[in-house]
Amino acid sequence: MEIVSFSKGEFFITTDPQKLDRDAVCRFLADTYWARRRPPGVIIRSLENSLCFSLFHREEQIGFGRVVTDYATFAYLCDVYLLDEYRGRGFGKWLLECIVTHPDLARVNWCLLTGDAHSFYEQFGFRRLRKPQHFMEKRSKWPY
Repeated sequence: MEIVSFSKGEFFITTDPQKLDRDAVCRFLADTYWARRRPPGVIIRSLENSLCFSLFHREEQIGFGRVVTDYATFAYLCDVYLLDEYRGRGFGKWLLECIVTHPDLARVNWCLLTGDAHSFYEQFGFRRLRKPQHFMEKRSKWPY
């Protein structure tokens, strides 16, 4: 897939895997309720097999979002994160806008899991499941 980048002054978002700060993402995710038990090796493997969006202020990675996709029919949005000091300034919205409008994802069906950010994602067209009885899950045992 083609590398896509967006910029606003000293801030930029890129899908370039060479720019991704893997250590920063591991630190971000260690601080979340959903991924704090993921070992760094599992996080790195997930990054290598996903379309990753990295948000930078100059050269420091301050945000992140990951999409697991087949680029044709389905995309799973996960691991969206923004450093606390940048929250409330529109950077999270900008990151999500860049993700959901990515040209290679224009015609896919999206899903995500969230425990506390429903209203944030609703701004981008996400909604609660209309027919949750149609969905199933299979969970792996922790730890990996």
